[in-house]
Amino acid sequence: MQSESTSRNEKLHVGIIMDGNGRWATRRGLSRVRGHEAGVEAIRRIVEAAPKQGIGTLTLYAFSADNWRRPRAEVAALMTLLRFYLANEVQSLVRNGVRLTVIGRRDRLPDGIATAITRAEEATARGSALHLRIAVDYSARDAILNAAAKAAALTSLTREAFSQLVTGEAGLRDVDLIIRTSGEKRLSDFLLWEGAYAELHFTERMWPEFDAGDLSEALAAFHGRERRFGGLRAIVPEEVPSLSRV
Repeated sequence: MQSESTSRNEKLHVGIIMDGNGRWATRRGLSRVRGHEAGVEAIRRIVEAAPKQGIGTLTLYAFSADNWRRPRAEVAALMTLLRFYLANEVQSLVRNGVRLTVIGRRDRLPDGIATAITRAEEATARGSALHLRIAVDYSARDAILNAAAKAAALTSLTREAFSQLVTGEAGLRDVDLIIRTSGEKRLSDFLLWEGAYAELHFTERMWPEFDAGDLSEALAAFHGRERRFGGLRAIVPEEVPSLSRV
């Protein structure tokens, strides 16, 4: 079971590797682009469900630094979907109290997207129901490397300070749970620093099919685990041997 420091009453930080869009579409005789479009619908469902299920921060892996290797047409379609999301979802995010942050590089994104990201972040900055972080052109190893380069100029450094250099913000809660859809079982350069003690949940469900029930199932499994963070399970008084019996 969970310790008091990770009780159900606290708002969790959950990361999701949204995998399986292309395979979902291919199995249905659809284009991979149609799979990505269905994936956007899944994002809407999970963003709506997350605050109701005790999640305060949700980090979604949308596009990795290595995804530039994919076919140009698919990359272009993904960037078009990102533009669409930024242009059409902001008002909904504001209404629902969702703060949007995009992590990863912005200098390699097509013209206009970096500006659209900044506008969306500013428009949603007051959101307090959920902090939605979307990883675009993101690499956890690059984030750590860049933080190390900045840290080299400092005379003293704490974990908290280095964490801020990695994540770009102060006080970000470490990741409690990382979910990966589609049956793959690897982290793929996602949240390696923040997820040092994250619980992992792998599901065969393809991302376009993932819904609130699947999220609830993953969280139920999470809450059933004992998180010790390198320590030992606490011994309850009944388990302590009585000296009178020795």
